[in-house]
Amino acid sequence: MQMLLTYNGKKHIIKIHDNKITKGVFTMWEKTMSIDEVREIRGKTSTFLGVGAIEKIFDIISELKKKGIDRIAIVTGKSSYIKCGAWDYVERALKENDIEFILYNKITPNPLSTHVDEATKEARELGAKAVIGIGGGSPIDAAKSVAIMMLYPEYTTADLYEYKFTPTEALPVIAINTTHGTGTETDRFAVVSVLEDGKEYKPAIAYDVSYPVYSIDDPKLMTSLPRSQTIYTSVDAINHVVEACTTKIASPYTVMLAKETVRLIAKYLPVALENGEELEARYYLAYASAIGGICFDNGMLHLTHALEHPLSAMKPDLAHGLGLAILLPSIIKSIYPAKPEVLSHILMPIVPHLKGQKEEAESAANGVKEWLVSIGITETLSDLGFEENDIERLVELTFTTPSLDLLLNCSPVDATKELIAKIYRESL
Repeated sequence: MQMLLTYNGKKHIIKIHDNKITKGVFTMWEKTMSIDEVREIRGKTSTFLGVGAIEKIFDIISELKKKGIDRIAIVTGKSSYIKCGAWDYVERALKENDIEFILYNKITPNPLSTHVDEATKEARELGAKAVIGIGGGSPIDAAKSVAIMMLYPEYTTADLYEYKFTPTEALPVIAINTTHGTGTETDRFAVVSVLEDGKEYKPAIAYDVSYPVYSIDDPKLMTSLPRSQTIYTSVDAINHVVEACTTKIASPYTVMLAKETVRLIAKYLPVALENGEELEARYYLAYASAIGGICFDNGMLHLTHALEHPLSAMKPDLAHGLGLAILLPSIIKSIYPAKPEVLSHILMPIVPHLKGQKEEAESAANGVKEWLVSIGITETLSDLGFEENDIERLVELTFTTPSLDLLLNCSPVDATKELIAKIYRESL
């Protein structure tokens, strides 16, 4: 079915499928935005988005200096902060404002509580009054953790993530984001692994004191992302919103953000995979990630993240987004009957044939799996070295890791041990 629509004095043919507009003028608003104009997106965090947004670090550091912040801890990974170009700007801004700083550049993917303890020790010796995180989710989450731990010297980071105390204050955090997936630059969440004393925990925290004061999303810093990370981080954002709009506390706001996040990723991820230097694609992937972060900051998460954390706790080298991708089809099949209207609505850009009926759960799961294969994800848990014998331990970790019970309780279906085992088994 087609409809003739007059818009801005021009006639457009809009295709209608199941009473939904699928193509046409409404998908083209992005072209009206200049990606070279840095725009401020205000929420709990003020986020600067646009090509050249990294230059805002000079204004941010100058503002901090005026507030008496003259010593800052930098928390980042081993080399990406240099390769992406961020460090050139940050270092110059610090020196121009006579800011003393320490650089802790040992954060790894799936960062450890011991890394945060070590970074906190160095920051404390400096007398740091603020923390800057440069990188993707791991360095920024670690920076949020350091900002808290600086004010609680009687505790360890493991104590923080095992909920042995509740922080009520933290140093200011500035997040310079270099990937487009975690959304941590716009939300209060942080994740750190606790592997001390034989533990295999990968818990999350979410406190109001953890919101960055300012964040920078500059697509120019993301063009050096490897192809695999481009895929995995984008899939992370997809999972954030699939979960956030189907939790028990989902709202119209989270559904709206989820729909747009999926649409933008479906449209711009293939472009970025074809040409990693394409700034418009990186811009909208970064924006999708940012609003995805706001989405789950409001709607929380549930099964996919609750089940992935035990995977990367047992295998710390596992890319978070890859683990999520492998679990997603089985989880879609499990939750679709409970939320068919919402899931058919938000998944339309990648699974267009859905009608919002409970009976199409398997079709929805297969459609998601086909989309994942189309972007290059074909692995299973077996390919990553997991076996049937690991399922019992994975289920145990899902129910015993601090914080994951909060996610399980948000699930739209009962998160029983039988269901969790079934999802892991189907993902092998």
